Amino acid sequence: MKKDLPENRVEDIAVAVALEAENAEHKTWYVYLINLKKEPIENVLITSRGYGEKDGEQVKTSTLRHMFPQVDAEAFKIIEPIDEQTFGLNNEYWLSYYIGNTIYDKKFIFLPESIIESNFIRLPLINKPGVMIGHAVKINK
Repeated sequence: MKKDLPENRVEDIAVAVALEAENAEHKTWYVYLINLKKEPIENVLITSRGYGEKDGEQVKTSTLRHMFPQVDAEAFKIIEPIDEQTFGLNNEYWLSYYIGNTIYDKKFIFLPESIIESNFIRLPLINKPGVMIGHAVKINK
């Protein structure tokens, strides 16, 4: 049964956490959806939540939902601000979108302590420092 379902692979899509601004007392961070495709994606739904252990206790954040009618080709959208205090948790972003009549979905998880300066890259399209996860490069077989 499952073998009969089409393999709708999420490619050329990424979720990134970017450092927006910083001063002596505070850093401002945002989570982005990056569409590196040469075509738009539509009816984009993202749920976000944090979970894990902090100070020896299980912690869960609220689940938030975000909807974008369209994310243009080679473009990005801000999903939400993110608090540095959640970097010690698993930060999960579950993405669903359509291209034509085909639905795609993928779960992106920033593991605890993965959002650190030694993992920073210059984020494509956004041109800010941050951490990116996802299928951002097509692999031709």
